Amino acid sequence: MVDGTQRIEPETVRSYLFIHQGDPFDSERIDRSLKSLFATGLFADVVLHREGTRLVIKVVENPIINRIAFEGNKRIKEDALSKEIQLQPRIVYTRTKVQGDVQRIIELYRRRGRFAATVEPKVIQRNQNRVDLVFEINEGPPTYVRRINLVGNHEYSDSDLRDILATKEERWYRFLTQNDTYDPDRLTYDRELLRRFYLKHGYADFRVVSAVAELTPDRENFYVTITIEEGQRYHYGDVNVTTSLPKLKVADLVDSVTSEKGSWYNADEVEKSVQNLTDTAGTLGYAFAEVRPHVNRNREQHTVDITFDIVEGPRVYVERIDITGNLRTLDKVIRREFRMVEGDAFSSAKIRHARKRLEDLDFFEKVDITNGPSETAADRTVVKVNIQEKSTGDLSFGIGWSTTGGAMFQVGLRERNLLGTAQDLQLQATIGQKQSQVNLSYTEPYFLDRELAAGFDVFAVRTDLTSQSSYTETTVGGKLRTGFRYNDAWMQAFSYALKSDTVKNIQPGASIYILDEAGTTVTSSFGQSLTYDKRDSRINPTEGHVVRLSNDVAGAGGDERYLRTNLDAIKYFPLGDQWVLKVGGDAGYIFGLNQDVRITDRFFLGGETLRGFAVSGVSPRDKTTGDALGGNWVLNGTTEVNFPFGLPKEIGLTGHVFSDFGTIGNPDNVNTSQVNVSSSLRSTAGAGVTWKSPMGPVSIDLALPMTRESFDKTEFFRFNFGSRF
Repeated sequence: MVDGTQRIEPETVRSYLFIHQGDPFDSERIDRSLKSLFATGLFADVVLHREGTRLVIKVVENPIINRIAFEGNKRIKEDALSKEIQLQPRIVYTRTKVQGDVQRIIELYRRRGRFAATVEPKVIQRNQNRVDLVFEINEGPPTYVRRINLVGNHEYSDSDLRDILATKEERWYRFLTQNDTYDPDRLTYDRELLRRFYLKHGYADFRVVSAVAELTPDRENFYVTITIEEGQRYHYGDVNVTTSLPKLKVADLVDSVTSEKGSWYNADEVEKSVQNLTDTAGTLGYAFAEVRPHVNRNREQHTVDITFDIVEGPRVYVERIDITGNLRTLDKVIRREFRMVEGDAFSSAKIRHARKRLEDLDFFEKVDITNGPSETAADRTVVKVNIQEKSTGDLSFGIGWSTTGGAMFQVGLRERNLLGTAQDLQLQATIGQKQSQVNLSYTEPYFLDRELAAGFDVFAVRTDLTSQSSYTETTVGGKLRTGFRYNDAWMQAFSYALKSDTVKNIQPGASIYILDEAGTTVTSSFGQSLTYDKRDSRINPTEGHVVRLSNDVAGAGGDERYLRTNLDAIKYFPLGDQWVLKVGGDAGYIFGLNQDVRITDRFFLGGETLRGFAVSGVSPRDKTTGDALGGNWVLNGTTEVNFPFGLPKEIGLTGHVFSDFGTIGNPDNVNTSQVNVSSSLRSTAGAGVTWKSPMGPVSIDLALPMTRESFDKTEFFRFNFGSRF
């Protein structure tokens, strides 16, 4: 007999019993039945007793959760808390699960650096054996890392190693981050960061002895102590490449090895050599090649001998690619970044390549790609892609001031992953003292489901050039563009532009050459650009180079007829930790096709292109009015060294020293007796500071001309500030 059930059928209760009607009374079976009923989690109390020949089962059902609420939570949103707890509405309430959820919520707050947080569950009784569950949260103050102590370091100072760690000491300027609060997972990651740093600099015997965090009695601060053993620094010994694969010659592989005998051992270089060798072998037709680095340490001579052995790996094919975590981004957007599909030979190099391509999209907070064995065949593998999306929309407002444009106000709306398709839509408007513009831009990165980017721009720009050339320029137009990649380094782009340029508001006493330019002209032009990009990063490059050749030809309709060519190149050299040398140059030439080139299409030097000179400060210039007229060709370059100030990286303050140089040619159809012209080389030297402030980038440059002409206009101080919020 079953008594006390409300929602649960008596037959359901009987199904959990180990004793049935007709069986003899057995205390062991009754005891097992009691435990079985409690194990279901459906009942708050169960009593089994005998009444004559009947076994009576009295149960008290656990209530059903009607609603779950959170009170007092400010640092963690309710949606985030709901995803982390086990209990949900319409689930059976149990005290065990409640206590488990309480501990989970406390753990979440501890990971946010709030070790004083407390959680009190409250139960509100409702009719029909239902309850409302309320978690009352007292978040408490943040628990900061007051001090990080390093023990055992001799070659690197405490401050150098603290810069490497993800965990930071509490400082006032870290109010926008949580890195100065204690997180045990972050401390574990710090152990790995230290290991990578020392292995990169040749300390092959390095190890972290311990990493201990001690909480003060008031639960407000942590003191972290990391004990390390640096060991000796190692050089590369013999570096060899061997292979057992037929027709694969060692001579074709040695150039892929970046490690050199006699230089300091670098674990990152070893990994890079493994990737290069794998890629090279794959290119030569060995999709299943496996590179095994054999490392032999000579502790007496402090050298590391490395042999890269290339063997045939197991023949494994991709059964399928599973993608999880993309709540918004379409599957095809992720799949097209892979250079392999279901049925292809599995390649670790292609997996690394796909991960980098996905990270370069800048749509995801995290990209995790793993592979595991198939359940159907031994020679099959399942590739699992787990991503964590981040916001790709940007609504921005900006205020700023620059030497070139004066005060400005900006508003912009951009979505880089429109409807999860990776399409880029941007609308931006800027109102400034010297320049105002409106621009609408759209890009489809995979036009017609091919790796072919296509898009358009519509723009209107008004530029006040009265201080340089005594006129105002207004440009209205649009551009159609398309581009594709030959490979990871080479990119080709084509475009068609149609625009209207108006020279107006010419000042009294302006140059006769400016007066001749008054009015509106229409330009119809086709363009192409070919880019070779081998930088390690397109956002913050530290090594590599990029070269770009572009051409524009006008004359397919419209009023203008010209051919313009630009060639620019930049090379980056890493000089040390955060020290980068940048060497760049730009050359441009434009000539009219049976007509003169207008001032709106000519080249000017100064400002950002030649620091130390004012905007258009280097240019052929009317002797009487001083108006800049521009030139038909230009050459300019720069040498710059960027360096840290030794301050914490999160402050975002860096310095640079530079030397710029350049020269400019003459414009069309001018009387040299009326115009100051000179193609002599101008050069400047200076220094500056860049601050990535919470309100936007700020840069200050101070420069002095080293060589100049008497009619050039100089500028010692240059300042730029902008903010987005």
